[in-house]
Amino acid sequence: MADEPGNQTPNTPDVSETDLRGMTVDELREEARQEGLPGTSGMRKAELVDAVAEAKQGHATGSDGSGDGPEDPDEVGAGPDGGRIRTGPETSKSLKYSQEITSPDEDPEREGRSLATTHHEVIKQWAESRGARPAAVEGTDHGDHLGVLRLDFNEDTDKLRHVSWDEWFRTFDERRLNFVYQEQRKDGKQSNFFILESPDREDA
Repeated sequence: MADEPGNQTPNTPDVSETDLRGMTVDELREEARQEGLPGTSGMRKAELVDAVAEAKQGHATGSDGSGDGPEDPDEVGAGPDGGRIRTGPETSKSLKYSQEITSPDEDPEREGRSLATTHHEVIKQWAESRGARPAAVEGTDHGDHLGVLRLDFNEDTDKLRHVSWDEWFRTFDERRLNFVYQEQRKDGKQSNFFILESPDREDA
C-alpha cells in the first residue's frame, strides 16, 4: 500500500500518502503521536505511512469511535511526557547539557555524549542490552510505594530488591525523574553510566 503513488485511502481527500512518504521518520512519528497511535516506536517508515493515513481516515470519516483525545501515551512505550526531558526550578547543569532522546531510533551525536530521556522503551532497551534489571534499594520503601530506584547490573549485593518494569516506571513517572546516561564512553566502549535526576530535587 505504501509503495503505490497518490492517496490509496478512500474518502480522505486531505490525506495524501505521497506527502506522508515525503516526511522523515521523526516527522511521521510526531504525526502518529498526535493521532494517538500506539506501538509506533518499532514501526518502519512504510508502516508509519500506512498507520498515519489510516488514523487520518478515521478522523476524516468520523468512524474512529474512540471518544476524546489520544490513547494513554504509556501504551506507545513513551511514558506520559513522550520521552521528553522534565524540567523544573532545580534542573541540573548535567541535564541542560545532555542530548534529549525521545525515541529508540535516535542515536548519540558522538561517542561519550551525555544523553537524557524519560522514554520507557529507550530506558528498558538500554538496561536490558547490559543485562540490568529494574530494582529498588531495600529499606527505602514508603508504604506500598517504591523507595530509591536503581538498576541491577548483576552486582553481588543484598541491598537491591528486583521489581517489575511497570512498578519501576510508575515510580519514575510519579517522581518526575529524568534518566541521564551514556551509550558509549569516549573511547567507544559500552558505558553503564546513568543517574536518575529530578528537576524538583526529590530523592531518586
